[in-house]
Amino acid sequence: MAASVDRVPTTDQLPVVVIGAGPIGLAAAAHLVEHGIEHLVLEAGPAAGSAVRDWSHVRLFSPWGEVIDPAAEKLLAPTGWVRPDTSAYPTGGDWAERYLQPLADVLGDKVRYGIAVTGVARAGRDRIVDSGRDEQPFTVHLQSADGHEERITARAVIDASGTWSVPSPMGADGLPALGEKTAIDHIAYRVPDLGDAAVRARYAGKRTAVIGSGASAFTALALLADLAKENDGTHAVWILRRGISDNTYGGGEADQLPARGALGLRAKAAVEAGHASAVTGFRTRAVEHDGDRLALVAEDGRRLDPVDEVIVLTGFRPDLSFLSELRLGLDERLQAPTSLAPLIDPNVHSCGTVYPHGVNELSHPEQGVYLVGMKSYGRAPTFLAMTGYEQVRSIAAAIAGDQEAAERVELTLPETGVCGGAGLFDEPENAEQSGGGCCAAPATLQIGIGSPATVTSGGC
Repeated sequence: MAASVDRVPTTDQLPVVVIGAGPIGLAAAAHLVEHGIEHLVLEAGPAAGSAVRDWSHVRLFSPWGEVIDPAAEKLLAPTGWVRPDTSAYPTGGDWAERYLQPLADVLGDKVRYGIAVTGVARAGRDRIVDSGRDEQPFTVHLQSADGHEERITARAVIDASGTWSVPSPMGADGLPALGEKTAIDHIAYRVPDLGDAAVRARYAGKRTAVIGSGASAFTALALLADLAKENDGTHAVWILRRGISDNTYGGGEADQLPARGALGLRAKAAVEAGHASAVTGFRTRAVEHDGDRLALVAEDGRRLDPVDEVIVLTGFRPDLSFLSELRLGLDERLQAPTSLAPLIDPNVHSCGTVYPHGVNELSHPEQGVYLVGMKSYGRAPTFLAMTGYEQVRSIAAAIAGDQEAAERVELTLPETGVCGGAGLFDEPENAEQSGGGCCAAPATLQIGIGSPATVTSGGC
């Protein structure tokens, strides 16, 4: 009797691996379910939306009606899930507990937690080898929280791991400032949760430098200003690479997103009330110890008075290390897909139209691998959740072989701002022309950025 031979599955019978169980990764899984495509979602954290939970104290600028993916809602509806009030504005914690975790629960064992992806490659091919490359499936290397390693095979890979794990440093050249690493005990890279007693004690009565010019910096300034009203000696030093202009604080009352406009006005009020002082045209070169305090030194030699703490809010960047054996087509500036980069490049414009896009703009020389969500934007400062949902809808259709649906635009967005950046907008003399704040925008979400939890209305 002949020995039985296990049948090797064909590539199209293999699962699509989705990296990350955040908003866009789970939406990708929901769209794959719609097409009947086998899938597996790998999440490094212990729960769905682990990165979102890190900013659970921050309220979104978007209402519930604009942060729920349509395909995901179809999966949730039969379970008795109750859709939140579409006009209310969730915090990150609300979003994770009331939507992301229930969605992951519906997907069941198709979501695995505590699994870090350490590498992705073509089976039996490093990035150099051409022969038979496109016919080979992907191998995805994993490591569990207990250190166990394994390898799985996939027909396609959708990387929705985001950028949260790699905050940008304070150095003006994109690298850590001299001394930044050794001063890490007094440096934070996230908006502080001052509702936490230990965090509150860290900043109360202290002098804190806030580095950054976006909504996250506004949030930190507003929170520290509130703390200053209750604790004498609390003061923020706002460090800007650019100058102060009418647009520094965003759209204000003219902003179509009231909460975002209000947040900018709160930051402005903090400066005008003396709870924060602004230092302009300051590009950080070094961090020097001054006793138990830190002194920041600029590229031009200026040395600021010492501070007790530093909050660095200079953006995030993608982790591409585990994709090193894949042939990605990335823009040399933004590290975003080549076809998408011109639409979001802050070196070209401070405010522009980012129209809905899908598989065509997100494809790479390596067929079958896609960077989606915030990771698809590389180092660009603004990403819209609704745009991410459209990305994965298009990609799922393409994987299913429905090219017409993949290329069809099913989302219409008005003009929105793509603002800030490291190019001309950092020049103090160009501050007025650059429009340092965001243009008026639709009520859609900039993931990970929002007003303090005390703000109860707003948008993006």
